[in-house]
Amino acid sequence: MNEHASVELITRYAAGEDLPADRVWAVEAHLEGCELCRLRLADVAPPPVAALTAAVWAGLEPTGTPAPARRDRAPWAAPSLLPWLGMTTFVVLTVLFVDFLAPRDEVPSVLLLLAPVLPVLGVAGAWTRAVDPAYELVASTARAGLELVLRRTLAVLVAVLPPLLVGGWLTGASPAYWLLPSLATTSVTLALGSVVGVGRAAVATTAAWAVLVVGPAVLLGGAPGVPGVLAPGAVPVWAAALVGGAAAVFFRSASYARL
Repeated sequence: MNEHASVELITRYAAGEDLPADRVWAVEAHLEGCELCRLRLADVAPPPVAALTAAVWAGLEPTGTPAPARRDRAPWAAPSLLPWLGMTTFVVLTVLFVDFLAPRDEVPSVLLLLAPVLPVLGVAGAWTRAVDPAYELVASTARAGLELVLRRTLAVLVAVLPPLLVGGWLTGASPAYWLLPSLATTSVTLALGSVVGVGRAAVATTAAWAVLVVGPAVLLGGAPGVPGVLAPGAVPVWAAALVGGAAAVFFRSASYARL
């Protein structure tokens, strides 16, 4: 029906008369795209229908003060990250136990060897699809990407560093040796995560630390003091790694939204 429907046809349609099915279909199809005929239909609608329509429209009108706009919220830590952090805390306690039993004259402090990479275990779950059932939902929020990664990384550090500080105090492993390397390895993990994903980056960082630092210290033994990579002379290297990783995270911030 290319031309407008006649007033008679619209009136009969509005009254609910028994029209042929093809005529009813043609009228309804025409009304979908013709504002003029819809106005004619409203004029000839029976009083009960007109009253019902008016009541519906009145109910759709906004009333009262509009609710303040809510900002998109994404949790600082995914629920599935809690077992991950619990596992990390358990590792810290196990390290403390081993550290008390290990002969101090043969290997360096176990806590001192592992503290720089223990936060990385939690960072692995900060922005990883495999451990977050709500990954797709959270990834669609306005704060997804780098902001969410940094917030969840901060949550990991807040949860992991206090047990390490207490453990270091109990075993004599001063934070002055492992705190900066810990922040540096976390920063490097996030920077590498912008390329291969945070989970894979955490695995790579932990594996590299185990092969290059923990392995030689355990297999070759050594003085009970501080390993060379954590000695005060290595502070400039760790500071450079921390700054370089942070710079890489900043300049590649857009990549986290695509991971």
